[in-house]
Amino acid sequence: MGSISPYGRGPSAANLVYKRVSTDQQSTARQNLVLHEAGIEDPVVFEEDPGPSSRLHPLQRPKFRELLAYARPGDTVHISEMFRLVRGTGHILDVLDVLHRDRLAPRIHDGAFSAIDLTARHPRTGELLSTVKFMVQTLAAAGELQRDLQRELTYDELRAAEAEGSKGGRRPAVAAAKTADVRAAYLEGRSIAALARDHHVSRGAIRTAVADLLPDHAATEEDSPAPELPVTLDMPGKVADFLRATELDDAERAALDKGVTVRRGQGYTLRVIAVPAVHLRLLAAAGRSTAATAFLRSRPSARPAASTRTASARSHRPDHDHRLSVNRCTDVPRGRTRSGWRRRQGVRKPRKVTCFRLAKPSRS
Repeated sequence: MGSISPYGRGPSAANLVYKRVSTDQQSTARQNLVLHEAGIEDPVVFEEDPGPSSRLHPLQRPKFRELLAYARPGDTVHISEMFRLVRGTGHILDVLDVLHRDRLAPRIHDGAFSAIDLTARHPRTGELLSTVKFMVQTLAAAGELQRDLQRELTYDELRAAEAEGSKGGRRPAVAAAKTADVRAAYLEGRSIAALARDHHVSRGAIRTAVADLLPDHAATEEDSPAPELPVTLDMPGKVADFLRATELDDAERAALDKGVTVRRGQGYTLRVIAVPAVHLRLLAAAGRSTAATAFLRSRPSARPAASTRTASARSHRPDHDHRLSVNRCTDVPRGRTRSGWRRRQGVRKPRKVTCFRLAKPSRS
């Protein structure tokens, strides 16, 4: 059913629903049931994450602040129980003042606050009626007392359990009565996996039960190879072309197909990423090829020998009928750069280059 706000917006007022739980182990099932039985039409739900603590001020909670920003004067805020929104005495008065300032009507559907008109204000001062304020403060104090008593009782129970030797946390998956049987079976040679299957628990639970026995009796897998990590190698393009035309296994073929082509001048190399075993099989397949072996052995060096450079420089000297003047490269005339001379002489970046310049023939 639609709610008519006391602030005068009428049946067109929006119905805003606020829900919250204290921890992630709780659910909003009870709140959903109460709000469903209330028959709220077209509710706009704002559900708080379990993270915000109940000690946090309600006006600082993300979803409640989002509700206040979304609301318009005359809207109704529906809450299953007041303590889902606020529990402290001071906080509840702050929330009621903010709702009154924004002209929002709070509607509590369950608990002691459901029978109280929280919008009742004095016609002259605009403050909450003294009787309503007294009832609100009394019920809020009772709720705060209930929460504090629950916390104190919980701490007392934990302290009593620790005094008796009990420890908190998750219970062991292997029952204490079966721990001795598990340890005996493990010493007799039963594997951890087999014990886990027999007792319907995880392997970690079995390891916890026999933790002090593991260093001397831990079973290791025989002949277990170490995991191979991928290795990146560059393959000459001609070898890659030969291997693509050769019959290979699926692993080698997949490694070649995933290879990355790297251009190098007029040729290319294929960058292959695979485990060492795949690289060894590719190398063995390339070694079976006469053409690939010849290519790898006859590959020219990247730089000619020093004797070749010297002979090339001597063979290109000018004619002996002219006199030569020997100069440093800094004295080369315009038009005769040192790089051009190197290119014509076939020399690649010598350390010390001597440039030859033709001198004019004598007239005598």
